[in-house]
Amino acid sequence: MLERLRRLMPTPGTMANNPWLRWLGPSLLHPRVWHMSRRGVAVGAAIGVFFAFITPIAQIPLSAAVSIALRANIPAAVVATLVNTPPTFGPVYYAAWWLGSKLLDEPMNDKHTPSVLDGLPPAASAADALTGWRKWIATLRAIGKPLLVGTLIFSFGFSSLAYLLVNGVWHWRVRAKRRRRLRQRSAA
Repeated sequence: MLERLRRLMPTPGTMANNPWLRWLGPSLLHPRVWHMSRRGVAVGAAIGVFFAFITPIAQIPLSAAVSIALRANIPAAVVATLVNTPPTFGPVYYAAWWLGSKLLDEPMNDKHTPSVLDGLPPAASAADALTGWRKWIATLRAIGKPLLVGTLIFSFGFSSLAYLLVNGVWHWRVRAKRRRRLRQRSAA
């Protein structure tokens, strides 16, 4: 399974030639950020999950940059950002807003439910367009604090869970492999 995963991973060269990541320079080619170690992969997965929930844009470049700074596994961070993709943004960010509203004890009736997805109304004049933009920005401000609180909770919670899960599964697989080797030696 690990061999198959290694074949699917991008090479350091392809990452270094990526226009979004080129600004990272030679630090992108450091061997430690590409090595498959338990700590590196677990931290990389946690970083990727963190950025998957905290921001809907530039998740991969941000997770790669932080992985370089912390010497975590870049491929694990990049793959972990895929837990929250464009089809899931709506439900995830609505759930984050809902959680933030509950924790901040903000009203959640129809009057206060966000309607950002309704978009801007067609404007007949520049004044109408300005009024539409003001309403849209006011809606964003109204949902901003609960959304920020919810996404922070999701980011820290799920990234901690990813770190513990990767660490635990890695540890369990190593122990299982050792047990198999010991049984084979004792049977021989």
